[in-house]
Amino acid sequence: MTAPLFPGRARRSVAALGAVSAGLLLLSACDKPTPLATVTVGSSSVSSEADCRPEGGKDLAMDRLQECLTGLKDAKTIDYARGDTLRLGVEPEIVEDGKKWQAVLDGQPITEPSANTYRSFQGADVFATGGQGEAPASKMLGFVQVGEDGKPLAVWSFKLKLK
Repeated sequence: MTAPLFPGRARRSVAALGAVSAGLLLLSACDKPTPLATVTVGSSSVSSEADCRPEGGKDLAMDRLQECLTGLKDAKTIDYARGDTLRLGVEPEIVEDGKKWQAVLDGQPITEPSANTYRSFQGADVFATGGQGEAPASKMLGFVQVGEDGKPLAVWSFKLKLK
């Protein structure tokens, strides 16, 4: 008959310590998630983390900014009917430390930079063409975070799909 190398209590302690160490190792390899931006139309909402964020806390280059605002293929989509109320919201971290955000529709700003975390547009027709032909099937809506100096820091992108 052989005796166990460790008593039962010691084995459980070693196993628990190993599990905690492995968990901490996995967490240290993860990137911190970015704050969420949310678009709500009627009772439907979609939220997303930033799609574009520069490395090392630098500003977002202008060519990269345009690509993020108009060229993302995998942006979250929400249906929008003419006259619906469009609600835009950001988590408070987006406007901390003097930062602001502004809404951009198909690359064109539709709001001024703001430190508020919520904007609402009742009965807005974001697909209006002003008599310039047929409305597109979808439009890209971006939230651009800007620093105190007005330079872009991050972009959250959504696709509004005309119902």
